[in-house]
Amino acid sequence: MRVGFRAVERGLEAGFPLRLYHKAKRRFWDPAALDFQEDRRTFLQLPPEGQDLLLRLASLFLGGEEAVTLDLLPLLGAIAREGRLEEEMYLTTFLLEEAKHVEFFARFLEEVAGRKGSLARYHGPHYRRLFGELLPEAMERLWEDGNPEAQVTAALTYNVVVEGVLAETGYQGFSRLAERLGEAERAMPATLEGIARVREDESRHIAYGLYLIARHLEADPGLWEVVEGRLALLLPEAMGVVGELFAAYPDGAPLGLTPEEFFAYASGQLQHRLRVLERARTLGVRALSGL
Repeated sequence: MRVGFRAVERGLEAGFPLRLYHKAKRRFWDPAALDFQEDRRTFLQLPPEGQDLLLRLASLFLGGEEAVTLDLLPLLGAIAREGRLEEEMYLTTFLLEEAKHVEFFARFLEEVAGRKGSLARYHGPHYRRLFGELLPEAMERLWEDGNPEAQVTAALTYNVVVEGVLAETGYQGFSRLAERLGEAERAMPATLEGIARVREDESRHIAYGLYLIARHLEADPGLWEVVEGRLALLLPEAMGVVGELFAAYPDGAPLGLTPEEFFAYASGQLQHRLRVLERARTLGVRALSGL
């Protein structure tokens, strides 16, 4: 039974989650509005190995976006059960954005690459372990157990590693490919616009995950052990996904991309998130003041 309404009694709290909610409203975009005709022409001019690399990257993203769309609901439910209205308001935009990302990558594969389905062969063991086991296990636990440790574990898996390390590294892959193609703005304009939009959405998602972890660290600094233990489990899988991508091209990745560059980029993304969480051990949510 519900007794009273927080917004009626206290109004909305003008904190970090509500700011993310307002940002999400202002930055709305529609994947269906993108025109992929020029992108299709560019794709068809690529050598077979270049087409294969784009297919591989897009298939990894599409599977990942489907997974995070399906796996977000337990977190939304856990936050709603705690009566955190402003966080739930933001998470409704979060879920819509993940659905739009599925739509975007599905459209890319069908309308640019001319492929619909039969792409699971691009998903290696590390990818399947991360998206097929570790992510859903961490998120589905929240249906029954939404305690702080479970929420920290979920946010580390979903926001810090899947989004903050792996997806960010994938966006860099698209950007580097565009640079290699030359005159990127004209080469694949709709794809690059969509990637930029997805990346902007994800920056808010990552910020919320860091906020959630920081909020719990502020209440219980002892949860840092959970942070360290979970990252030790997740990072080999995330780096393994990057390794699987390049292992598919033993004679060198198409268009001059190198694994060293992307391992370094992934490591840099992790260190950036860790610096925020390290500050949160003492500052709590104030550690996010610059985000």
